Amino acid sequence: MAEAAAAALVKVIFEKLADEAFKKYARSKNIHSELKQLGSTLSQIQALLNDASDKEITDESVRLWLNSLQHLAYDIDDVLDDVATEAMHRELTPESEASTSMVRKLIPTCCTKFSLSHRLSPKLDSITTRLRYLEKQKADLGLIVKEEKPKNTSRRNETSLLESNVVGREGEKKRLLNQLLVGESSKEKFSILPIVGLGGVGKTTLARIFYNDTRVKDHFELMAWVCVSDEFDLQIALREQFKDKRFLLVLDDVWNQNYDDWEILVRPFHSGAAGSRVIMTTHQQDLLKKIGFNHVDNLESLSHEDALSLLALHALDVDNFDSHETLKPQAKGIVKKCGALPLALKAIGRLLRTKTEGEEWDDVLKSEIWDLENADAIVPALRLSYHDLSVDLKRLFAYCSLFPKDFMFDKEELILLWIAEGYLNESTADKSPERLGQEYFEKLLSRSFFQPAPNGESFFVMHDLMNDLAAFVAGEYFLRFENQTEMAMEALAKYRHMSFMRERYVGFQKFEAFQRARSLRTLLAVYVGVEQSWNTLYISNKILVDLLPQLPLLRVLSLRRFNISEVPDAICSLNHLRYLNLSRTNISKLPENVGNLYNLQTLIVFGCESLSTLPKSFLKLKKLRHFDIRDTPHLKKLPLGIGELKNLQTLPKVIVGGDGDFAITKLKGLENLRGELSIEGLQKVQIPMHAREANVSQKRLTKLKMKWGNDSQRGSLEKEVLAELKPHTDTLKHFEVEYYGGVEFPCWVGDPTFHQLVHVSLRGCRKCTSLPLLGRLPSLKELLIQGMDDVKVISLELSRSTDVTFPSLEILRFEDMSSWKAWSTNSEVMFPRLRELQIIKCPDLIDVSLEALPSLRVLRIEGCSESVLRSLVQAASSTTKLEIESILGLTDEVWRGVIVNFWAVEELCIRKCDEIRYLWESDAEASKVLERKRRMRITLVATSYHLLGCWL
Repeated sequence: MAEAAAAALVKVIFEKLADEAFKKYARSKNIHSELKQLGSTLSQIQALLNDASDKEITDESVRLWLNSLQHLAYDIDDVLDDVATEAMHRELTPESEASTSMVRKLIPTCCTKFSLSHRLSPKLDSITTRLRYLEKQKADLGLIVKEEKPKNTSRRNETSLLESNVVGREGEKKRLLNQLLVGESSKEKFSILPIVGLGGVGKTTLARIFYNDTRVKDHFELMAWVCVSDEFDLQIALREQFKDKRFLLVLDDVWNQNYDDWEILVRPFHSGAAGSRVIMTTHQQDLLKKIGFNHVDNLESLSHEDALSLLALHALDVDNFDSHETLKPQAKGIVKKCGALPLALKAIGRLLRTKTEGEEWDDVLKSEIWDLENADAIVPALRLSYHDLSVDLKRLFAYCSLFPKDFMFDKEELILLWIAEGYLNESTADKSPERLGQEYFEKLLSRSFFQPAPNGESFFVMHDLMNDLAAFVAGEYFLRFENQTEMAMEALAKYRHMSFMRERYVGFQKFEAFQRARSLRTLLAVYVGVEQSWNTLYISNKILVDLLPQLPLLRVLSLRRFNISEVPDAICSLNHLRYLNLSRTNISKLPENVGNLYNLQTLIVFGCESLSTLPKSFLKLKKLRHFDIRDTPHLKKLPLGIGELKNLQTLPKVIVGGDGDFAITKLKGLENLRGELSIEGLQKVQIPMHAREANVSQKRLTKLKMKWGNDSQRGSLEKEVLAELKPHTDTLKHFEVEYYGGVEFPCWVGDPTFHQLVHVSLRGCRKCTSLPLLGRLPSLKELLIQGMDDVKVISLELSRSTDVTFPSLEILRFEDMSSWKAWSTNSEVMFPRLRELQIIKCPDLIDVSLEALPSLRVLRIEGCSESVLRSLVQAASSTTKLEIESILGLTDEVWRGVIVNFWAVEELCIRKCDEIRYLWESDAEASKVLERKRRMRITLVATSYHLLGCWL
């Protein structure tokens, strides 16, 4: 609603006007009196906003007044941003001032201030006139100064509830689970399980319960979740994986009702194994009838009792209202108004979680919002929940209207966009904008405005009905540009934020009219679904060269994944720009004048594999906070002085150079670095004390990679350097070392105080004779040891403890260990959770003495002797997937002694083992195993000539 955006913008304007540096510069340019007058009039209007917030719900004239105020607030903010940018320009280009200082002494002071004041005074006069006009309308609109209601500080915890806390649906769950795991025999290899119902009734939630059920996970070999939306588009790689596997595929939110499209979609499903299932959630039955479902039971709203229980769960953390009898009458009324719709009940429940008094529940029950005319278009309960949000949260939620339905939100990326738009002002709280954004996102998540993505990845989604709400409250300032053919000039002038779908080819004609949208702040290319890296996307060069310069107020610009080889110089004239995303483009360099983007906070060139140089002017980007240079292999040198960009929080890669290049000591000045960091060129660090000065232990890194040169051999020096680079113990989750030349690792590597560390990779450390003590790391899940040529024996090195070692390890991989001969352990309990073991290209390994590996399911051995396979027979007997390749000495006799012990194997893959002539000793034995194969769905793959003949 308009009040939220207007109030938030007004707050930002006052913060800018109060800034001392801003006021000083305004005085120097003779515009301080106009700004003071503007602020005085604006403060009178600000006092009316609480009353306007209540009245805009039912009074159209108040809503229109707020719309006018918001447009005006945008204009004011743009003018103030002009002033602040000009001040920054003067600060960062002192040489130009110096060169003209002698001339300035000959010119009267009033004339040197002429340019800025002459340019802005007419704008300020116009703005002040419009403000006064709005202020005079208060009487006609009946607006009065009204104090804001004090917020109840007695609140319950606003954390998100797990989807496992589902109320009711017991009959549906039992019936559908039985169809998933047992089902009826069918000629087809897969069958469809439809879940049909209105939006918000819980279709996706029900599908998610099955998808995460351990019985379901154990039953299917392959599981995938796809949000289908309007287009049937599955990635090719996923289709290939279905072959000969019993799969479960969830097609969520199917809108397309075209039978021909459906036929194309399901074609690959026929290659799966018998018993495969496809869960389809949809609100329409047309397609289902076309594919043979004559009758489908709709998922209905909850029963009254279940609905009450769901409301109690989300509002009070209890199963019913027995212990809250005074709230029960209101609860029953709210359930009725929600129509027992689960999504509505969750949203209202999370709203009521912030209200502890009966009167507050009464206010919700009796709200005018329940009876608004457009209640059919927007679920009233969701609108009520939005109305209860703070002004800041309302604006953040409305911004999400730029993203289409089924969009997968990356929390970190969304927060960077919020920051760029000025929604998270650092001066409003004693915390960084990033931290503030994290807290605000969690609040929206806890109130059900976001939901975790169903497929379990670290993304979030917004329910379709929530997306409709966002589009509704965003009003006339946000445009999700899709296929609108005609745009009125008046409408174009109003839009401040726009997104468009990233297509195969984006032509200029589609966007030509937007040259008149000169107030546009946001231009985002967005995409729904799984990105397919092999698709090349094109954008007209005329958009880059002709359109963008016509949008001088742009703050956010994303050209992600387009086939762009050069960034036009014109982009450097967009001096309001805060966020520039050029990731996965083909650019090789940035424009020389990129330093003119004084306001730039986020620059993303992630995946720009051709990028090789950065301009010298880069160092003028004093406000830069996030510079994402991941996956830029040709970028071998950073600009000298990048260590002076004190605001940097994201800098995933630094390249240590020699004299005159980036020195490791420069990391000290980057005190705010966090997240991911790769330090390359460590062989150039000559003095260990310089590594200490980098102050790595004070940076809150979650992922750290340390890389020496491939030929690095200065053992003792490198150990001292590595010893001084110990990271923060509380935050590190991912640690990699490459080409370290020391003989052994310092004692901090493997220290159990790194309690969050889940991944360790040691590659190419060719001079190390022993491994660090990694077995004590409590959370380690994945360990890769590669190319450690001088390691001969692994025994006590992994852990000297006799307690449980590697308590959490799930994946262990050894590769290219050319001198490794023996592996033994002394721990009574080792690798209790190890599910995957890979030993690759370790030709000298003979003796493997391991105790039982009870959780092992995947065993891969390649380029080793047959003794490794024989040694693991007992320990790895629970393996269900066995892959072997190029095993020396694996004869028929050895093979038969091995395979009889792998009794649990369901999938067997043999490559390049040509010494085996026959898998079984006799036809009778082969028949017996093949019979078992049909029952257990064993997959046998052979690439050698002899084995292939055996299957025939």
